[in-house]
Amino acid sequence: MSNPATPQGPYNAAVDLLERNLGARGDKVAFIDPAGRHTFADVATRAAQAGAALLDLGLAPGDRVALILLDGIDFVCAFLGAIRAGLIPIALNTLFPADDYAYILVDSGARAVIVSDPLRPVVAAARAASGWSGVTVVARGADDAFAARTARAAPNRPPHASLADDVAFWLYSSGSTGRPKGAPHRHASIAATAELFGRQVLGLRESDIVFSAAKLFFAYGLGNALTFPMTVGATAVLFPDRVTPDAVAERLVRDGVTVFCGAPTLYAAILASPHMPRVAESGVRLCLSAGESLPAEIGKAWTRATGVEIVDGIGSTEMLHIFISNRPGAVRYGTTGHPVPGYDARLVGDDGAEVGGRDIGELLVRGPSMTTGYWNQPEKTRAAFVDGWMHTGDKFERDADGAYIHRGRADDMLKVSGIWVSPVEVEAALIAHDAVLEAAVIGVEDEAGLTKTKAFVTLTPGAPPASDALAEDLKRFVKSRLAPYKYPRMIEFVDALPKTATGKIRRHVLREQARQP
Repeated sequence: MSNPATPQGPYNAAVDLLERNLGARGDKVAFIDPAGRHTFADVATRAAQAGAALLDLGLAPGDRVALILLDGIDFVCAFLGAIRAGLIPIALNTLFPADDYAYILVDSGARAVIVSDPLRPVVAAARAASGWSGVTVVARGADDAFAARTARAAPNRPPHASLADDVAFWLYSSGSTGRPKGAPHRHASIAATAELFGRQVLGLRESDIVFSAAKLFFAYGLGNALTFPMTVGATAVLFPDRVTPDAVAERLVRDGVTVFCGAPTLYAAILASPHMPRVAESGVRLCLSAGESLPAEIGKAWTRATGVEIVDGIGSTEMLHIFISNRPGAVRYGTTGHPVPGYDARLVGDDGAEVGGRDIGELLVRGPSMTTGYWNQPEKTRAAFVDGWMHTGDKFERDADGAYIHRGRADDMLKVSGIWVSPVEVEAALIAHDAVLEAAVIGVEDEAGLTKTKAFVTLTPGAPPASDALAEDLKRFVKSRLAPYKYPRMIEFVDALPKTATGKIRRHVLREQARQP
């Protein structure tokens, strides 16, 4: 079955991904996880059985199934099996608290949940709190009901006759600005992201072995480690545990990884770790970064150490994957690059008019993988999706070559002495100092109610200890690299910065802490 960038008419994304890799690639390893090595033929059979097992539970096409699964072959087979059967899997963050699961199970109307055994207690708490009465199927552990039901199900049940524009699956936002929001995605969106970004921008190959630090329940990880590799017949390494520099080094070397997908904070941590030499000597040919803008100094340091570029880009849950990106072989650190083929972007001011020159504006984007809207959130849908464009809430400017430069979230921008200051720009300048591992910049009010910049800084191993003298040195350093008014008036040294599960710095937590007396 062909996989054009924008399929139309009858089209089931799971059938496409599963069947395109049978025949000549059937015996090739598709996924490596702690349970073993799984061929494309194995995955096709188990996914078909998983979908049939869900139907055997009494579910019908169109019903939602929540997946609270650690990365591994169970996620792959449950996700693709559900889509193949016409069910709608909802991939959920395995780090959510019980309160978020309680909300989502009711909000989504899910009729069943498949949960990894270690996460069973938090799901039980969510059931008790919400009164949700759907079916729970446990994967792995002593009571591996998912494996047992899958093994008993028929592998040859015909797939559901879906259309390209039918909803195939949901993702939920992280809820950093309130309750998580459900974002339904169409069958065609899977093909669009895999073709336009995975193949045309990244140039993924059948011979590649991909390892993504971002988990499968994230839009970023779902493309990196499932839909993109399966589209080209590559192999993906799945890791259920927390990704550390040691874990990255182990996977890259042991499994012969050629494509590594990380986030800026992880790249910084690896650079500062004793495992960097092993990473540098691995066979990785391509690195990808998203989740937050990549500071130029981290990218340059990585390339000096490994000889490999980090391709930085920006994506979102709503757009399913990256829609603006640098290009392999033409990376310009400090920029986010240009729109991915098939996507359009523009910058607008507070009045909605397009901005020109080097003016900063909010990024609007449109493309073939945009969500159909927020589930049960009509007001937020109307605010975010206007005339076919999505308001991202991210501030950007464009340079003379048309490359986009990230200047932070709209609600993170600071006006100091009447002039806009980008926290991201100040953070990048701080990170360029040898003593700084990570930095986060917020605005705080002084006694007169005026906004001043404050930086929270973590130090690199072996750096001089935190002191007033070091703080003054950092201020001078920023002044030497940026316009003087942008330097942080206050610097606080911390052991760690608060982050989301994707590695994004939670600046609102720092703002709340700064407001406390």
